[in-house]
Order: sequence, then C-alpha cells, then structure tokens
Amino acid sequence: MLQFARWKTTLVALVVAAGIIFLLPNFFPRASVETWPNWLPNEQINLGLDLQGGSHLLLEVDVDFVIRERLESLESEVRRALRAERINYTGIGLEQNSVRVRLITPEQRDDAVRVLRSLSQPIVSSAFLNIGARDLDVEVDDEGVARLTLTDEAITERGRAAVEQSIEIVRRRIDETGTREPSIQRQGDDRILVQLPGLDDPDRIKRLLGQTARLTFQMVDTEARSGGRVPPGSVALPADTRSSSGQTEYIVRREIMISGENLITASTTFDQQSGGPAVSFRFDAAGGRRFGQATTDNVGRPFAIVLDGKVISAPVIRQPILGGSGIITGGFSVQEANDLSILLRAGALPAPLNILEERSVGPGLGADSVAAGELASVIAFLAVMVFMVMAYGLFGVVANVALLVNMILIGGGLSLLQATLTLPGIAGVVLTIGMAVDANVLIFERIREEVRTGKTPIAAIDAGYSRALSTIVDANVTTLIAAIILFQFGSGPIKGFAVTLAFGIASSMFTAITLSRLIVISWMRWRRPATLPI
Repeated sequence: MLQFARWKTTLVALVVAAGIIFLLPNFFPRASVETWPNWLPNEQINLGLDLQGGSHLLLEVDVDFVIRERLESLESEVRRALRAERINYTGIGLEQNSVRVRLITPEQRDDAVRVLRSLSQPIVSSAFLNIGARDLDVEVDDEGVARLTLTDEAITERGRAAVEQSIEIVRRRIDETGTREPSIQRQGDDRILVQLPGLDDPDRIKRLLGQTARLTFQMVDTEARSGGRVPPGSVALPADTRSSSGQTEYIVRREIMISGENLITASTTFDQQSGGPAVSFRFDAAGGRRFGQATTDNVGRPFAIVLDGKVISAPVIRQPILGGSGIITGGFSVQEANDLSILLRAGALPAPLNILEERSVGPGLGADSVAAGELASVIAFLAVMVFMVMAYGLFGVVANVALLVNMILIGGGLSLLQATLTLPGIAGVVLTIGMAVDANVLIFERIREEVRTGKTPIAAIDAGYSRALSTIVDANVTTLIAAIILFQFGSGPIKGFAVTLAFGIASSMFTAITLSRLIVISWMRWRRPATLPI
C-alpha cells in the first residue's frame, strides 16, 4: 500500500503543474497575455454570448434560389443541346420545378428524348443510398411537350449542399473579421444560427452576411443603348450606387468571361490614379489564362465588373492583362474596400441569406450572470469543503485539496482547448463541485467499514481505495455517457454544459483516485499512525 511508483508521483506533479500553468493566463488582461512570449501558454477561457454579450442572428438560406438557378441553367443547356442536334423546338420555359419545351417535328421525338436524358446528372451524396439516382425525370406527352423535372432527391440534396456550403462561407467571412469564438451551426433544414460573443459592430456583420458576393466579369454591350430594348444575349444591370461614372444602368452580355470562383486572394489597396481605396485580386492559373485571353480579344472595349447583379465599374481594356491580377475601383471607403476583399476571399454564397431573427445581448446582463455564477460556485465550494472536514476530519482536508486541484484542472483544460464558457457551463462546474467529492466519500466510507472490522490503518486504506474503485468507475462512466450524448445531440449552451461536466468527471476521477491516494500515502509514511482520524 505504501509503495507508490516514482513515475506515478512524477506524472501527478506534471499534471497538476500543467493545470496551473494553463489556468494562469485567465488572471491577467487579454491584452497583456497576448504580449507574452510564444513559448508561454496564452490561451484564455472564452465567455459565451450569455456572459459577455454580443449578437445572435438566425439566418435562412434561400433554397428556392438554388433550385431556380439550377432550372435556369438547365434551360440554357436544353437550348444548346437541341440546337447542336438540329432538333426543332419552341415554347421553352420554366414550369414549377421543370423545364418545358415543345418539340415541333414528331419524327425527332426519340432523338430529343435521348438528348434531354443525357442532361441528367447522377446524385452524389452520402445522404442517399440509391446509387443510380439521377437528378432529372424526362417525360414527353402526346402533344410533343417535353418536361425535364428535378427529382425530390435532387431538390433535397441541392438544398442540403447549399446550407452546408453557406455555413462554411459564413464561417470564413466571420473569421476574417477577427471575431473570437463565434458559434455557427445548422438549425433545422435551411437555417443557420450565428452567435458572436463580444461583437461591437453587428451591423457590419449583417452587411457581410447579407451579400451573396457573386463576382463576375462580363463584356459591356456597346451596340445597345441604355434604357432601350435589350437585345437577345444581353441583360440590363443597375449600376452600384458607389459608381462614379454617372450611369444608372449598363447593358452587358450574358456570357460570363470569368467568375470569382477562380480568385485566389483579394486585399485592400489604393488606386494609383485616383488615390482612393480599391481591391486588388489575383486569379489562379486557369483563371489567369481565361482573363488574359478575354482581355487580349477585347482591347479597346469596356468590360463590367459585376457584384451581386450590380455593376461596380466598367473600365475600358487598354491593353491585355496577362498577369492574372488586377484591381477593382468604385468609390469605396477604406471599410467598404476591406469588407469587399473579405467577401471575395471567403467566396460567394450559393444562395442569399435572410435574417429571420436578431438579438443583441448587452454586457450588463453578462456581468450579472458572471457575478451570479461566481457567487454560486464559491458558496458551493465552501459548503462542500466545510461538510467534508466535519464529516471526515483530516481525510476531509485531503478531499478538499483534491477538489481544489480538480477546479484548477478544469480551468486549465478549458483554457487549453479554447472552450467557450456559458451560463449552463458554469452550472456544470457547480454540479462538478458536488460530484467531485463523491468518489472520496465512497473511499472514506469504505475505509471506515474496514476500520470497524479491526483492520490496521494500512490494510484499511488499501482496501478502501481498491474495493471502492469499481463503484467509482461505474458511477462516473454512466455520467460521462450522459455528457457525451448531451454534447452530440445538444446545441449551444447544452454543449457548454456537457463539456464542463465531462471535464469535471475526468479530472475528479484523477484527483480522487490518484492525487488523494498519493497525499494519504505520503501522510502515512510521515506519521505512521496507530489509528486513523476518520
């Protein structure tokens, strides 16, 4: 019993020291901690939205936009495919979730069905187990009207992919602003919950998330007059309000020379001619070649830089741009240029986001919550410590030391993992304080029973720790399973509660079984008592 391996003693000391070191930055201001040397831990526990205030946004992904975009793209594909095969048609258009086209020549119906079915694409998704599923159903009625209808699986898959892609792009945009520990998660089928603790400019975030940021480069139709009839193959687009050209509308070709999907990076710079803020960009290799070819073929002609359906600027191509890079000017302020570069770097949203709910939590509520949580923790901590001393004497002091170290390890672990502490998380800490001494209670009660049977102090302590171990493990494992389930299926504050509870279980088992045993053994070696003060 009195033999405690040296490596175990070293391990316990290292774990306790690590907990203290990682907890230490929380006692200093964040600004001073950030100036510490890199080899020192500088992570702090982040306070959640309910503790330090911030913004709460509930966004809805416009899934109908994705479906409509796919149908419009399919309409163009149908037109090109039928023209390529010289199949006569008329009356092409959209009808609910279908593209409708009337075939003029009955003898060409079989060829038309073959061509239209070739436009169908396989559905590639782990969410659907039907390996041969296609995204289109093609039917032709007796009147020669063909309908290409999106399948239910295709609609569901496109909506799911749009939401997942939107979550990733929202995360990129928010990370670019430097917001610490944002909470971004899916809610329901088409909604995204965004919580931004400590945010001091929610309007800027709303502007960033409210823009789709779809950037395209299209040629200006110089033969068409603004305000007149738009010729086939062109479209009228409004000018951005920041445009200094004085035009309110541009007629641009529908064909996209190059899109923002080929952008590698974008950053804020200054225009050498006007001296105003601008956005520089650089394409990847494929995009650079396409951009260079497009500018080479159109020297002397204006091209439009279009963002979300509005023309930012329409400069004239003076010479071929072969380096794959350029700048966007448009009367930006420095903040607007920074935001645009963030949007372009993060990528375009697959669909617009609608803000369904917006809440701002003031820091005063967070301060009250922190104070209440701290008071509850202190009261619980002191009450448990007093009870343990009254119930178990010197052994209660040992349990209190283990409890103190347990709190240190929880704080150090949360700091190391950069966990976000919420009000339910504080409740988890308070619950852990009460649960942490359960293992010691089981051990000490077992030691009492062994003492009553007449065993020596050494034998009683040995039996107490060894025979209570299975009960301690069973009790903590069942609670840990509950914490894992809460973390897996919960969201937001529920996850915070589960994290602190799981940390508390792991650290309490370590401190109750290993640390308290080391303390008791060290005391036994020092005092060699004839009876146990328990």
